[in-house]
Amino acid sequence: MHDKPTHPLHSTPLLVHKSTDTVTAAAMENRPLLTTTLLLFPLLVLLLSSTTSHAHNITRILAKHPEFSTFNHYLTVTHLAAEINRRQTITVLALDNSAMSSLLSKQLSVYTLRNVLSLHVLTDYFGSKKLHQITNGTALTSSLFQATGSAPGSSGYVNVTDLKGGKVGFGAEDNDGKLDATYVKSVAEFPYNISVLQISHVLNSDEAEAPTPGPSGLNLTAIMAKQGCKAFADLLIATGAHTTFEENLDGGLTVFCPTDAVVNDFMPKYKNLTAAHKVSLLLYHGTPVYQSLQMLKSSNGVMNTLATDGASKYDFTVQNDGEIVTLKTKATTAKITGTLKDEEPLVIYKINKVLLPVELFKPEVETEAPAPAPTPHKRKTKKDKDEAEADAPVDDSEDQTADNENGVGRISGGHLIWMVLSSCMGIFFM
Repeated sequence: MHDKPTHPLHSTPLLVHKSTDTVTAAAMENRPLLTTTLLLFPLLVLLLSSTTSHAHNITRILAKHPEFSTFNHYLTVTHLAAEINRRQTITVLALDNSAMSSLLSKQLSVYTLRNVLSLHVLTDYFGSKKLHQITNGTALTSSLFQATGSAPGSSGYVNVTDLKGGKVGFGAEDNDGKLDATYVKSVAEFPYNISVLQISHVLNSDEAEAPTPGPSGLNLTAIMAKQGCKAFADLLIATGAHTTFEENLDGGLTVFCPTDAVVNDFMPKYKNLTAAHKVSLLLYHGTPVYQSLQMLKSSNGVMNTLATDGASKYDFTVQNDGEIVTLKTKATTAKITGTLKDEEPLVIYKINKVLLPVELFKPEVETEAPAPAPTPHKRKTKKDKDEAEADAPVDDSEDQTADNENGVGRISGGHLIWMVLSSCMGIFFM
């Protein structure tokens, strides 16, 4: 009797069954790791959301609403925008262009204007819903005018009152109880982080509108000369570049000042520059905006300077590594080594190198490390060959084959976790 021939398809279920068992076994083996991964994923999502929940930019928020363009502009000019962005819980009482026009007609200095606008930034969160749920119908809340210490007494507090007919009134505490403005609409709300609400009129406050002295009387070169930057200050005076620095004081100014030893070492190169290029080099060490050290650390990137002029970029890149802040050009890299003066709107830093703009100096050429010298060839002796054969690893291909047959498709626990996390993250960021 002949054996019945076996059709190739008849063996297929056996192979599939074996493969399925193997994969099932692998899955069972990794089940604790998979469970742990799935349990940790919500925590990962919460961590990611918590790190981004406080990120807001008042300038970008208001840029979407042209009716607040003037208000947005003066938040930047008075440096309040940066202060708002640094805080985690804030309410901005926005004024439209018409309301700002009436405020600007008073011709207040930029420093007094800062106090008035800071009265319109509350240090608590008030969404449109919360306005109508105020305990006892009224609340007294602090503004940036109060929180920054600029307001005398309690004049920096704002009264928020729920009125009849669904209206909400706002008034400065030192305004004899008068509610000058009412709630108009919600502009943007990110719960418990930032709320932007439009109000009808400017909040009147005699204390906020009181004349505020500016830094125009400061002598920049004298400050530098007294604290180790006399050589740089002398160059500013000699070229007349100091006038450009002083003209930018009122709007905000950051100066990066090379120390005396650094400038003295650089003088041979400096003397080879034309008069116009000397001025450009000096102006390259100033930026027309106030940048505290914390602001520099949190806003890494390209920064324009007083020398920037259209196609002549004259910019550099700010980077930080922990507490160390560096200023990078394509021709050099300098570090901030100290602070001479930090009193908004002016800050002066010491740096350890003269900043070299690529417009005036050749870029640095990165030199590659020399290749290691080749080791001399050593002729092997019979003794070396015998020792090499004795030390050669045993061929374990049979063991590997057996492992593969018993665990086809096995995925290591570590790889499984990363596969699941990668898939989940892909879905999360879609």
